[in-house]
Amino acid sequence: MEGFRDGTPIGLGYFVVGFSLGIVAKYVGLSPLQGFILSFLNNASAGEYAAFMVIKSDAPYFEIALMTLVANARYALMSTVLSQKFSPDTPFYHRIFVGFDVTDEIFGISIARSGRWLNPFYNYGAMLTALPGWSLGTACGIIAWYFFSPSLLSALSVALYGMFLAVIIPPARKDKIIGGAVVVSFLLSLLATEFFPEVSAGNRTIILTILIAGAAAILFPVHEEDNK
Repeated sequence: MEGFRDGTPIGLGYFVVGFSLGIVAKYVGLSPLQGFILSFLNNASAGEYAAFMVIKSDAPYFEIALMTLVANARYALMSTVLSQKFSPDTPFYHRIFVGFDVTDEIFGISIARSGRWLNPFYNYGAMLTALPGWSLGTACGIIAWYFFSPSLLSALSVALYGMFLAVIIPPARKDKIIGGAVVVSFLLSLLATEFFPEVSAGNRTIILTILIAGAAAILFPVHEEDNK
């Protein structure tokens, strides 16, 4: 019940963002049922948006899978940290089910829990609102395509980009290296689109993500004392 309580505002926020994502999903040709299932199985805004763009370009399954893996790579790190909050006696199946829906927000409320060990049922309670909110929001966004005017749909679709900006601006303001990496990613993405149009959007994103993140990690490593 505590997880359900803490997850309710997350689910409501997911519905709004999922609604904007649903408009994009309809743009690439997905039905409400397809959008619902896809969002239920891949509860990640950036990962889904990237996948939609790859789907739109009629890319092969391997490219879609690789694009989603790269876009969602941060969740592997979050899951590693979150695993330290569980008792060593926690069954493996609980870890699998909790890992199924490790999002930025659920990770945040889980890590903030007091006490030595985290009860997996807390995460299940949060997932009860997060997963339906995200999935239903995507399906409703696709359905809204049939009833809203083109100008209203265009305005609503901007909300998704606003969420992406809300994700990158705070850390970019606090850390000049992150801010520089963001600016470089904008510029290189524009140049790659202009000069390499034959390369699909998915492959461009994969290549640039690996190159920029790798270069930043090599040139500006985060030392252990900085983490402390």
